[in-house]
Amino acid sequence: MKARVIQVQEHGGPEVLKLIENEVGDPGPDEVRIRQHAIGVNFIDTYYRSGLYPLPLPHGIGSEAAGVVEAVGSNVKFLKEGDRVAYPQSPVGAYADVRVMPAATVLRLPAKVGFEAAAAMMLKGLTVQYLFRQTYRLQGNETILFHAAAGGVGLIACQWARVLGVKLIGTVSSPEKAALAKRHGAWETIDYTRENFVERVKQLTGGAKVPVAYDGVGKDTWEGSLDCLQPRGLMVSFGNASGPVTGVNLGILAAKGSLFVTRPTLATHIVPRTRLEESAAEMFDLVGRGKLKIEIDQRYALADAIKAHTDLAGRRTTGSSVLLP
Repeated sequence: MKARVIQVQEHGGPEVLKLIENEVGDPGPDEVRIRQHAIGVNFIDTYYRSGLYPLPLPHGIGSEAAGVVEAVGSNVKFLKEGDRVAYPQSPVGAYADVRVMPAATVLRLPAKVGFEAAAAMMLKGLTVQYLFRQTYRLQGNETILFHAAAGGVGLIACQWARVLGVKLIGTVSSPEKAALAKRHGAWETIDYTRENFVERVKQLTGGAKVPVAYDGVGKDTWEGSLDCLQPRGLMVSFGNASGPVTGVNLGILAAKGSLFVTRPTLATHIVPRTRLEESAAEMFDLVGRGKLKIEIDQRYALADAIKAHTDLAGRRTTGSSVLLP
């Protein structure tokens, strides 16, 4: 069987993404073959494309997608042919119309969750789940800082914070994005192109600052985020949109108030499979009750992956983006 696949043959900008045809075989004993209906586009995809997260060349790209099971390996008992499914990550290679996946990371979709929403939600939504419910378990009534609040992860975070009774201060890059984040549940927003976000956080909290800062931006916001934390506060660095954080001086953490820092990833928060199922169940419940709406603001054909990455890197997107095979 032939599959249309986006492949990275050399690392670089969006132009290195190539549409090719690959042979796809039958699934192994612990695998399933999925006919994909929608594919999520995420900032982490640009890290694999550029080589920031290096993989041997050539390689596929993409982490999350949704579709229908076409074939099931002999050891797989919890999925069957015809099941509507989705997965959040691993192995890289979601930009394809058909692919074989380890069954261990594939989840059956509830009837109320469509393919596009699932493809836009699995990685991003489960990222918010582990950030808010595992890395720093929010109890309610906290005031927190969340960077890039109008992005795919950010809009889910705004809604989830509202459900939890948490005041989310979100940074954005335009008045339009500020309004979008507020509509989705952000308590306050800071346009960092016009305001000093550190000073604004201090003002909004009456000088108390925040117990936790969630930072997927990286290099450009690292030091400012530390300055927004209360003594013994937690800095959660979960992405590198502006470049990786390097040359960290641990003494700064002492000087700024005995701060904690963590660099978590989704992969270590969804194993064993029971934890993946529990995390997804919490997310699907919020979607089913209408508490969490997945905003898909950009749709692209699979062949237009270059444009999808160009728009993402140029900060021309809001909410989530999906590729449609």
